[in-house]
Amino acid sequence: MTNSDIFIGETIGTAVLILLGGGVVAAVTLKKSKARGAGWLAITFGWGFAVLTAVYMTAPLSGAHINPAVTLGIAIKDGVWDNVLIYFAGQMLGAMIGAALMVLAYYGQFRSHLTDREIIGDPADLPIEGGHTGRPGPVLGIFSTGPEIRVIWQNLATEIIGTTVLVLAVLTQGLNADGDGLGTLGALITALVVVSIGLSLGGPTGYAINPARDLGPRIIHALLPLPNKGGSDWGYAWIPVVGPMAGGALAAGIYNLAFA
Repeated sequence: MTNSDIFIGETIGTAVLILLGGGVVAAVTLKKSKARGAGWLAITFGWGFAVLTAVYMTAPLSGAHINPAVTLGIAIKDGVWDNVLIYFAGQMLGAMIGAALMVLAYYGQFRSHLTDREIIGDPADLPIEGGHTGRPGPVLGIFSTGPEIRVIWQNLATEIIGTTVLVLAVLTQGLNADGDGLGTLGALITALVVVSIGLSLGGPTGYAINPARDLGPRIIHALLPLPNKGGSDWGYAWIPVVGPMAGGALAAGIYNLAFA
């Protein structure tokens, strides 16, 4: 596995993850989308299928981490740090590309949604100097996560707990299997774990459980000239980065203590 394989694989895989994952949220959220109002089940399964697709597609190239928290957990577990920054770079670039492609696919729906009288009629969402408000915008949740109740310690704990479950599930794959592990079956297991986390732990914060998944699209949201989009909530943005990274490290610690 070369450095170029890792970078290309993580870029493609994370782009596909965000294109399909962000796409299902856009489909459920935006006006004039055929899937509007499909609900939380559609979102959780859509993200799970996005993980499944991305992992199957790019596992031969890079191992399909597609998540800096997974990369960190594997590095701590194995004690090998040589390619960590290459993984991180591919994941961040891929997340931004995926978010941009999602906007392209739903561009008409974004324009229609954000210029609707119900949106522009809310004074809190009207543009101010710089083209947006400081508060989270009406479509920010398509790009990145945010809490239903803003309690910093709880929001951080939720992301740590969810990511710990995810990364520990990744690290323990194959422990009960013959040979070298579960192979491509691991993609299905990981996807189902993501669905489970979304259904069980996604309610408080929207379950980022992946720093690149949250930060890359948030940057795209900030850069895009969408009308009435509101702010990108940078005051919260550190939580879905720090929480998942802490969860990845915690999962690796648990693995080394209990399973190694």
